[in-house]
Amino acid sequence: MADLSVNIGKLNLKNPVMTASGTFGYGVEFEDFVNLEEIGGIIVKGTTLNHREGNPYPRMAETPSGMLNAVGLQNKGVDYFVEKIYPKIKDINTNMIVNVSGSDIESYVKTAERINELEKIPAIELNISCPNVKQGGMAFGVTPEGAAEVVSAVRKAYDKTLIVKLSPNVTNITEIARAVEAAGADSVSLINTLLGMAIDAEKRRPILSTITGGMSGAAVKPIALRMVWQVAQAVKIPVIGLGGIMNWRDAVEFLLAGATAIQIGTANFIDPAITVKVAQGIDDYLNRHGFASVKDIIGGLEV
Repeated sequence: MADLSVNIGKLNLKNPVMTASGTFGYGVEFEDFVNLEEIGGIIVKGTTLNHREGNPYPRMAETPSGMLNAVGLQNKGVDYFVEKIYPKIKDINTNMIVNVSGSDIESYVKTAERINELEKIPAIELNISCPNVKQGGMAFGVTPEGAAEVVSAVRKAYDKTLIVKLSPNVTNITEIARAVEAAGADSVSLINTLLGMAIDAEKRRPILSTITGGMSGAAVKPIALRMVWQVAQAVKIPVIGLGGIMNWRDAVEFLLAGATAIQIGTANFIDPAITVKVAQGIDDYLNRHGFASVKDIIGGLEV
């Protein structure tokens, strides 16, 4: 076997395959399908300071080669996570990472502080695609200033590995990436979902209750790949690539584009064991091409 281990800041992953937040529950839901300890890192569903009901139904819709979701960060809040979920996942022998969301800087910071107290949670992924209520609902992550402000505040409150998840719904993603790097991020993950919509022609109504939602799945891969390649050249911190990764070949393409690790999202709904299959596929690829380590292909795209 090739050496599949990679490092994201102080975080050591046994292989570069992670799960994308919101597509893998808290990990334990997939225990019957896959050995969780064979996954490099598991990013659990989005956690906010307070309980959130999420958006009204319908909030998911199929699209050609993808899906739309508008779940709306439904969760029972950080205290519930600490008291009820953490005891169930803390002894899983892999990197259990919490995706943190908020509606203002104070809620981001308070949630991060609570997670910081948990010994067996070595990192958080900061979702800065959430609306900044003080700026009229505009997402923090769509301007360098907004992104840097929330990352800087969380950095002061959180002393473990800080991954920042970037929104693709921007004009220049490299500017956002550089801003969060300067503000103290240890890594960036991209892309979050693309804004899309679906219409029921017979009813002449939107399919989603929220009209628009986040698009994911195979159809977004070329956009995600391009953005990962651009950001990997723009920052010095590790890049985690995601968006439309459905098999090992997709994963290898992201690694070649400069990603140190990858996340699998929508594909988990199709094949709940896809994470381990992708890790095995990366290993096969490295062996076939004579690479001793996955690090040998990271950023190895010849242009």
